[in-house]
Amino acid sequence: MRNYLEFEKGLADIEGKAAELRALARSDPQMDVEAEAEALDARARKLLEELYSDLSAWRKCQVARHPERPHALDVIQTLFTEFTPLAGDRNFAEDLAIVGGLARFRDQPVVVLGHEKGADTKSRLERNFGMARPEGYRKAVRLMDLADRFGLPVITLVDTAGAYPGKGAEERGQAEAIARSTEKCLSIGVPLVSVIIGEGGSGGAVALAAGDRVAMLEHSVYSVISPEGCASILWKDAEKMREAAEALRLTAQDLKKLGVIDRIIPEPLGGAHRDREAAIAAIGEAIGQMLDELSGQPADALRQARRRKYLEMGRKGLH
Repeated sequence: MRNYLEFEKGLADIEGKAAELRALARSDPQMDVEAEAEALDARARKLLEELYSDLSAWRKCQVARHPERPHALDVIQTLFTEFTPLAGDRNFAEDLAIVGGLARFRDQPVVVLGHEKGADTKSRLERNFGMARPEGYRKAVRLMDLADRFGLPVITLVDTAGAYPGKGAEERGQAEAIARSTEKCLSIGVPLVSVIIGEGGSGGAVALAAGDRVAMLEHSVYSVISPEGCASILWKDAEKMREAAEALRLTAQDLKKLGVIDRIIPEPLGGAHRDREAAIAAIGEAIGQMLDELSGQPADALRQARRRKYLEMGRKGLH
């Protein structure tokens, strides 16, 4: 059964009626309902096109958080071969909120890293809903060091509401771990391409996303704070998250205008969760193009260009 979002209620009703008609026809072969069901399909598609033609920032947040969107492991298992996961920060523990390891992308050896939210209740709890602790970011630093040492491009898949803010994480140096990971992104001498596939929340996202090239799926979001958190701070009312979402300019379209990201990856009609295979294929095409753009560049040139990119960030689109 499809998981519908709040603003898709009318769509759910129409698609539900079409499904009921077809279920009746299967139970009674004498019933001829296909023409009526197809008419409902056409109405549903038209409504879907209308809904997704001009999504508000808050609705994009809802789409970006959809539990059926492709997650990092879905992308890795589909686009990468010979994936060998590497675990632990060699200091405290393994953090399942960040997955990573050695793999091949289109036969090219790479290091791939990503936030993993989990696919069901058990795995979401195990992976802390993609909110990494310090050891997750220290693992990321370890793997980026490995990539730098062996000249392997790094690919990161970002999907987190933010780094875990719990007491234990803060005691173990959460802020320092995020800063070290961000610093490592900026200092390695190999290509680093990042894709925001769902939520890009705060420093927990930037720690994996300070790359040479940054792409976002069309309906993903990337911001310094969640709309709910922003509304709670500014208006003392989390229910003002819609206004906060607009003010934060967190959509891919806003961030492309500002020069924060380099490209937008189109999603299938109705969002990546409606056609996961097509969405993952589009991610693969974007990764391939970004790696091609960076291919053959010496380490110093990569570092200098990356430094310029982030020093100039935010100027574009402000005037």
